[in-house]
Amino acid sequence: MTEGWQIALDDPLLWAGLGGALLALLLILSIRASNRAARLGYPLSQLAQRVQSLAEGQDRLAGGLHHVSEAQVQSQTAMLQLMEQRLALVQQNMAESLHGTARRTAHSLGELQERLKTIDRAQENITRLSGDVLSLQDILSNKQTRGAFGEIQLNDIVSKALPRDSYVLQATLSNGRRADCLIKLPGPPGAMVVDAKFPLESYEALRRAETPEARQRAAQGFRMSVRRHVRDISDRYIIEGETADSALMFLPSEAVYAELHGNFPEIVREGFGLRVWIVSPTTCMATLNTLRAVLKDARMREQAGAIRRELALLHQDVDRLGGRVENLDRHFGMAARDLAEIRISAEKAGRRAQRLDNFDFEDLAPEARPAPV
Repeated sequence: MTEGWQIALDDPLLWAGLGGALLALLLILSIRASNRAARLGYPLSQLAQRVQSLAEGQDRLAGGLHHVSEAQVQSQTAMLQLMEQRLALVQQNMAESLHGTARRTAHSLGELQERLKTIDRAQENITRLSGDVLSLQDILSNKQTRGAFGEIQLNDIVSKALPRDSYVLQATLSNGRRADCLIKLPGPPGAMVVDAKFPLESYEALRRAETPEARQRAAQGFRMSVRRHVRDISDRYIIEGETADSALMFLPSEAVYAELHGNFPEIVREGFGLRVWIVSPTTCMATLNTLRAVLKDARMREQAGAIRRELALLHQDVDRLGGRVENLDRHFGMAARDLAEIRISAEKAGRRAQRLDNFDFEDLAPEARPAPV
């Protein structure tokens, strides 16, 4: 091999060239042999035979080279056909593979797009929820708005648990205090006040405390704040002769309710002593359902007299109905007797008509007529 070109052993031209070179070499050798024989005194007939044999060998060599060339051409043609078939098969397989890959890729891209849409919707919900949480934090950071939030939550719970005429929102008591909700229970126990203005500042300070010292200080402040609020409810909203001897302190958060009962049970017991019941949204709903049963029982007792009067009137109506049924039965009996007598008279009239039909009226004597029935 030299730079720029390469010898191909399967090239027919190469073999043809080699055959020609070999033939030329044989001719040269035969000429040199004839010259040598002439110098040595060989006879020309032997030299001619050698030349003829060389010519025959050359023909055989040329035929062999031609056969080899044809075989090489056929082999090369078969090889080209096989390579074309293999190439076509590879192209077909590659096309099918590319088509399947493209289809799977398109399907995967579609699923990915759907998932991205789902993620976008979830992101929008998270963004909206984050905004709601920030809004809720803004509400709870202000004392007045926090009180309004508790009142709205209490109003929603009370409106679902009690009839509309059994409670009053923002009711003013005789001492000038305004109750968030006044449940009109019959006495005893009487009207019961529900307060929803819970101080959440101390609880937020307790929740944000990180060190043990800060948590201890926050817990002390929370304990004092809740105890003071319980006492204020007992002093302001429990009025003898006007309200019940107990009141409800509504907590707008289940977390605060759990914190009180889990870590400050002495405050809950103190509330029991002052007859202030601490309720969360869940326990408030259960308490109001119990009060609803009390209201229902009281209203049933109030309606007992009316029920008795209605029962007396119902008894009179039943007696009157019995008399009328008896009269109707008597009339039916008289009608039945009249029908029986009418049936007897009809039978007698039929028999008389039959007898009259059997007699000759000319032979019938006037005195033979029977007396009427």
